[in-house]
Amino acid sequence: MIHFSLPLASKPDVLIFLFDDLSQLASLNLTNDELGFVENVLAREQVLIPINRFDVMRFLYCIKPKASEQDTLEMLRKAGADLCGTLKNMKAATVGLENFSKTTDAAVCFSQGLALASYQFIKYFNDAAKKANPLATISFTESSIQAAQVAQLNVWTAAAFKMRDLINEPLNALSAVGLSEKITALGKEAGFAVTVLHKAEIEAEKMGGILSVNRGSIDPPSFSIMEYKAEQPINERPIVLVGKGIVYDTGGLSLKPTPNSMDRMKSDMSGAALVSTAMWAIASLKLPLHVIALAPSTDNRPGENAYVPGDIITMYDGTSVEVLNTDAEGRLVLADALHWAKRYNPALVMDFATLTGAASAAIGEHGIVCMGTADESIKTQLSASGYRQYERLVEFPLWDEYGKQLKSEFAELKNVGGPTGGAITAGKFLQHFTDYPWMHFDIAGVSFNTAGKGYLPAGGTAVGLRMVLDFLSNYNG
Repeated sequence: MIHFSLPLASKPDVLIFLFDDLSQLASLNLTNDELGFVENVLAREQVLIPINRFDVMRFLYCIKPKASEQDTLEMLRKAGADLCGTLKNMKAATVGLENFSKTTDAAVCFSQGLALASYQFIKYFNDAAKKANPLATISFTESSIQAAQVAQLNVWTAAAFKMRDLINEPLNALSAVGLSEKITALGKEAGFAVTVLHKAEIEAEKMGGILSVNRGSIDPPSFSIMEYKAEQPINERPIVLVGKGIVYDTGGLSLKPTPNSMDRMKSDMSGAALVSTAMWAIASLKLPLHVIALAPSTDNRPGENAYVPGDIITMYDGTSVEVLNTDAEGRLVLADALHWAKRYNPALVMDFATLTGAASAAIGEHGIVCMGTADESIKTQLSASGYRQYERLVEFPLWDEYGKQLKSEFAELKNVGGPTGGAITAGKFLQHFTDYPWMHFDIAGVSFNTAGKGYLPAGGTAVGLRMVLDFLSNYNG
């Protein structure tokens, strides 16, 4: 785990200086030869410049601003990530960072990219200690960063690592009950309350969506309820986070047909991982909020007495649903949780789910599909957070015509809407179970990488977490 600190460590293994004008480097007392070398490198349009001295290795990074501030800050995150491999090869454990540039948050974003790129999930290797990245500490000069930003970096980065760890755990190590146990441990660590409903309690509540999906598994489901309430929260009514917790998805009897389509299905609980680690960060930072999170969890298998296409099930709120595709299971477990959320009279509910391939097909890995009924002011705040953290949101409509695609001949709803508009019809299905301001985030395209890219590693990415934490940190109702 990376630790960020103030002030600058006395003897770091590597020093990094961010600048956008050569005159800003005067305090480094570069020799004439070094200055000449820097000028020659910059003339070749290179922006990362190594200066090898006997006392400490130095890297100078010249910031070439992009068209927008958010693009510049994302460039800095990627630049930090690009340097990560070099520092690992150098076996650097401590890094010092100073920002001379005019870009206010340059040190924050550069160090964030460097730290996030250092993540590894190597616990199952026998030589994990040998493979481990030695980077442990990033320290700053006091002029480069604020103490509150250092604290935030520590918590946000740790939360991202925890989220990635949860996603990367395979099913044989993380069942639905195992996920609830991990969530309980997060609550004890950070100081938020956790209540877990097990199968008998879920049955007593008649949560028909969760129970139907679980019928094909020998493992029981779980329903984790998390709550954090500051002493004087700024929101009178709670914000509720809901995360899809399908710990593995075979598609059920509608078995996933395409090659390699199940390889990443341990990540189908990314929504639950997001909301639970967000709660850990909220409690760790003691944000002045009242937040509740819900994580309905099971695996989706074709065994036992699995539900089948054509079944008509009764949801937690009493709605009858004709199941036409058992691989559209996420919306069934989320619907039960969304109905549960009504008891809190929430100011806002946000759900997060690896819900549809249609969302990924629409915008790929470059953003998060969202839709909902929240006020425009909330949508504006969410969009701003998405741009600041470069976890951008694309809002899809919730037109009535999409709801008509969910009409069934035999029940009040069917669980799929046809071959087109799949991300939206999934959202329309969820909307049926809400009666409060609500936003839905389909993270199917961004939650998991088959290969590392920049500061997003292979496996769980934790994309969406920073956007949520930014929104909640700046929340004003």
